[in-house]
Amino acid sequence: MEAILYAYPATLTRGKDARYLVRFPDLPEALTDGATEDMALKEAADCLSEALAARIVDGEAIPTPSPTRRNQFQVAPDATIALKAALHTILADRRFSAAELARRLGIDHKEARRILDPRHPTKLPRLAAALEALGHDMAVTVHDASRRERLLSSPVDVRPKRMKIARAIAVKEA
Repeated sequence: MEAILYAYPATLTRGKDARYLVRFPDLPEALTDGATEDMALKEAADCLSEALAARIVDGEAIPTPSPTRRNQFQVAPDATIALKAALHTILADRRFSAAELARRLGIDHKEARRILDPRHPTKLPRLAAALEALGHDMAVTVHDASRRERLLSSPVDVRPKRMKIARAIAVKEA
């Protein structure tokens, strides 16, 4: 598995009621809106997190984010959801169960199921340990959110003057 940045392209269109509609080409079920462009993009991050969580709960595949094109915005889900989406994808690709994750972490299978559950709060170090047990690691990308730049896949390349923490997570095979 190559490094994946869990930030998805979103398109904004202004509706007849002057609200901004947000759509995700990779996740057609994820739709939201907002009174302003900024409000719509804030709602988009929550909507994206919910769409990914629903796919995890339903056992559906998590699509790899497509490249962001002109006139699209790159939206990142909640960091915990991004990591759980990565774990879900890795386990599905390898045809591993929660029991296999539990075995590799040396924990009870119930605890492994909680780690994978998008509705259960899991601390980032615990998610990082689960990824490491599967031969992967993670990197957090930081960027200036006010500039609405595309997130970079390598945190080494991020050098804006003012920085804010992004909610994007890159996961790669170790």
